[in-house]
Amino acid sequence: MHAMILGAGYSGKAIATNLQPHVSQISGTTRTADKADPLAKNGIKPFIFNGEELNDTLRETFASVTHLIQSIGPNDAGDPLLRLIGNAPMQSLMPKLEWVSYLSTVGVYGDHGGEWVDEGTACRPVSVRSVQRVAAEDAWMAQAKTSGLPLSILRLSGIYGPGRNAFRNLENGTARRLVKKDQVFNRIRVEDIGAACAFLFARKADGIFNVTDSEPCPPQDVVTYAARLMGLEPPPEQDFETAELSAMARSFYGENKRVSNRRIQHMGFEFRYPEYRMSLVQMWDDKVWQG
Repeated sequence: MHAMILGAGYSGKAIATNLQPHVSQISGTTRTADKADPLAKNGIKPFIFNGEELNDTLRETFASVTHLIQSIGPNDAGDPLLRLIGNAPMQSLMPKLEWVSYLSTVGVYGDHGGEWVDEGTACRPVSVRSVQRVAAEDAWMAQAKTSGLPLSILRLSGIYGPGRNAFRNLENGTARRLVKKDQVFNRIRVEDIGAACAFLFARKADGIFNVTDSEPCPPQDVVTYAARLMGLEPPPEQDFETAELSAMARSFYGENKRVSNRRIQHMGFEFRYPEYRMSLVQMWDDKVWQG
């Protein structure tokens, strides 16, 4: 079996680590040649894909791909791969393809006033990027139907893990404790993304799955807990309404919801890091937080 990860970045590398025991080859794309060596060191055969065109080498590699994981985000023009395929079935590019996974975001649900949402909840995206994600999900579902392929859509919450976490933010002075009344977020440890993708891969699962932790909470609580583990005084709390924020940063706080992960758990998947406290303790105690 040959797995291809389009956009083999932070999450893609974790997925590759979990897929390695199950496949004979893992390929992955990156936009620039300078990022190829890190992929190779992670057991991923690197290819360059700028999102605009497919070179001959990549097309030749696609001919043997059996499992596709698409991690590249859409833009105003849509999903980069589907835009290049057009109305043709996926087999026109990957004749041996058996299963597709699309990495999306819980942002597609939009704002639900802090209420719980699950895979059956209607999408009502707020931000431009979430509107684009909904369109990309719809396009992939249409493509999967055309191609007769099972499709797993993984809706991910805020991604963190070794190298990307509250410890690093405290270390470099960028950590903030923004307080907005009743605001909560979910998050997901990157290793759990890799494990969940491998779980769905093994079952050729079809459907939408929330890949997120089990304990949505106010974001400032995570910073406070990380500071306590480091023996530091946490940064002062700031009122969200008066804080200086970029438009993108402020837009994140326009979506307030609690995301349920019960569907994938009912299938038998167990999250290794279901809540942030045990996850932060593990990173700190095992000295892996710096990445």
